[in-house]
Amino acid sequence: MTVRVRYFAVLRERAGREVDDVSIEVATATPAAIYAQEDQRYRFGIEASIVRAAVNGRYIPWDAPLTDGDEVVFIPPVSGG
Repeated sequence: MTVRVRYFAVLRERAGREVDDVSIEVATATPAAIYAQEDQRYRFGIEASIVRAAVNGRYIPWDAPLTDGDEVVFIPPVSGG
């Protein structure tokens, strides 16, 4: 299945893009699995435990199942001044 992944802040910088269409096996399709896959690909270097995941505009648990065509957004902690 394929989901659309959006990266924000430092994740976007490290990925070099804002959006990816990502393929993943249906049996393992969770935000946690997608984040782990993309972390290997882009070397985010940010623990998943401090990143928020949202699917289709709603924050969800990392182990929530995904469906084909979902939009997954990863939001790392941000600081400003």
